[in-house]
Amino acid sequence: MPRTRLPAVLLATFVLVLLPVVAVADDGRTDSRASFDLGAATIPDLQRRMDRGQLTSVGLTSAYLRRIAAIDGKIHSVIAVNGRALAEASASDVRRRDGRTRGPLDGIPVLLKDNIDTRGEPTTAGSRVFDGTRPAADAHLVARLHRAGAVILGKANLSEWANFRSTHSTSGWSGVGGQTNNPYVLDRNPCGSSSGSGAAIAAALAQVTIGTETDGSIVCPAGANGIVGHKPTLGLVSRTGVVPISAEQDTAGPMARHVVDAAITLSVLQGRDAADAATHAIPTGQPRDYAALLRPNALRGTRIGVWRLSGVDADVDRVVNESVAVLRSRGATVIDVELPYQDLVNENEFPALLTEFRRDLNAYLGARPGAPDTLAEVIAFNRTDPVELSKFGQELFEQAEVAPPPTDPTYLNRRRTATDAARRSIDETMDRFDLDAIMAPTNSPAWRTDYTAGDAFVLGSSGPAAVAGYPNVSVPAGFAGPLPVGVSFFAERWSDAKVLALAAAFERANPTYRPPEFIPTTG
Repeated sequence: MPRTRLPAVLLATFVLVLLPVVAVADDGRTDSRASFDLGAATIPDLQRRMDRGQLTSVGLTSAYLRRIAAIDGKIHSVIAVNGRALAEASASDVRRRDGRTRGPLDGIPVLLKDNIDTRGEPTTAGSRVFDGTRPAADAHLVARLHRAGAVILGKANLSEWANFRSTHSTSGWSGVGGQTNNPYVLDRNPCGSSSGSGAAIAAALAQVTIGTETDGSIVCPAGANGIVGHKPTLGLVSRTGVVPISAEQDTAGPMARHVVDAAITLSVLQGRDAADAATHAIPTGQPRDYAALLRPNALRGTRIGVWRLSGVDADVDRVVNESVAVLRSRGATVIDVELPYQDLVNENEFPALLTEFRRDLNAYLGARPGAPDTLAEVIAFNRTDPVELSKFGQELFEQAEVAPPPTDPTYLNRRRTATDAARRSIDETMDRFDLDAIMAPTNSPAWRTDYTAGDAFVLGSSGPAAVAGYPNVSVPAGFAGPLPVGVSFFAERWSDAKVLALAAAFERANPTYRPPEFIPTTG
């Protein structure tokens, strides 16, 4: 694939995406200058092509940049492109020619959610308060991506402040990036807060994106956009250099069109970080190559609990029933389960997050050059900015500012109660039924974006794994009309390899992914 001339705006470093449309093939996935389907290709497929001289990283990166220019005007998922992306790709091609390839992510274009620090370049968390400021260092996970040879393609839009600003927010909106749309039906919501990351992968604007989750912000966009999203065990991936909500629940993780791509990316992202104490608990026996552990028959002989969350949405119930049939057809024993202690989790999680948000955000702001020093200063900025409060308020910011300090006994009890109840809900259920994992519907079909009504969440299963700090992977399972529905596999702490293997086997047995058609509305 020859290198092509890009619009001049791409030649700057990270710049806001205001690109003219360039030609791609009519199907919207196969680049007109590529001989294969970008949407269907896995990282191993791409590496084989590059090894054989059929593809270069420069060609692959150029194809994705052309797609961003041609398609992202419909969905607004990319907040900035990296003007050094082609140079990074060229360096990868040189390494390959010289026999110095750094691994399976070398030369692969990756988008980062825009709450992940990149040294000397904008990182906004979607907020205009960071205009003109730059982080002093790459996030730990970005440094790992660079060392692995990945090409940083740019930054993905997000629900501003990772959707922790308002009680009445609309997922996918930020003051910097505007509203991200669901690529399947454009007036539907992409879910949040890794909304741009999910929409960009569904539209094949990158091979992999990195999202972040506190509770649902990787798996919900994965389900709503019909892709794979893996929320790792808390501590497997460093949070250093990621704009926080809570050190007790935050993690970054991969989002991709294929489980194998998520597994390859997780192998690069994971690792100990002296600045993040949670990573010090990574077991010495934790796998280093998750993709190598994916087996087609991984479901055979397993016992899978199904937390149906039934009776809320008929299409979700149908997709869960179909997914159960897939599990059984591949040799799994399926047991219906109900997870206990959810009231305890729900009653205590949010009040604890308010305290943790102020504590952790103030620590991040204090280390960010040129940024406001405190949450209070961000609140004051928003009150005078013409855009920030134009769609919804900042009630959560204001509640966090007056929340109890992290030494408060009531706060400490709430956090202990929430975490313990979430862990017991999974551990006790798995022990009682001798389960290998639990499957549940990830999401209901995407709701219509509405700034008056705000987000219309109907159901989700992210809470237990999120609050427990356990791994959770969402994989496409079916459709409600044109809208995707996913199922999630979660299990005990540090079982990332197991849930990825189960998700990959399910994906192989139930290949439901289909590309979005960018339907304007369903009426």
